[in-house]
Amino acid sequence: MSCGEPHETDCSEVLDHLYEYLDQEMPDSDCAKFKEHFDECSPCFEKYGLEREVKKLVKRCCGHDDVPSDLRAKVMGRIEVIRQGQGPGEGDTAQGEEIRSAAEEDTRPAAGMETVDAVGSEDDKNPA
Repeated sequence: MSCGEPHETDCSEVLDHLYEYLDQEMPDSDCAKFKEHFDECSPCFEKYGLEREVKKLVKRCCGHDDVPSDLRAKVMGRIEVIRQGQGPGEGDTAQGEEIRSAAEEDTRPAAGMETVDAVGSEDDKNPA
């Protein structure tokens, strides 16, 4: 996306780093450049506003789910490994498998729990 106008910071760069801006995860000097760009560029400002509202909606609707502490610890450990310069696929691959495995387990029904069919129960399908 580009508005066709020349800017100090290119529209594509702004949009590539939009979530870093929204999450306040960039240096103040970059934030100032992005704010200036949004003041000048209405298409990018519109995209920024849309993404900001989506983040608010997701936070309101999904922000109350508790993450299992062991999963959180594993993910945070992996993030720390990456921050220390060890990219994905390097080092301990077993840790990545543990994270994927734990995440998959958390989405499965607990043992002995039945899942509800979206169509209905057997009684609904075969009325007497």
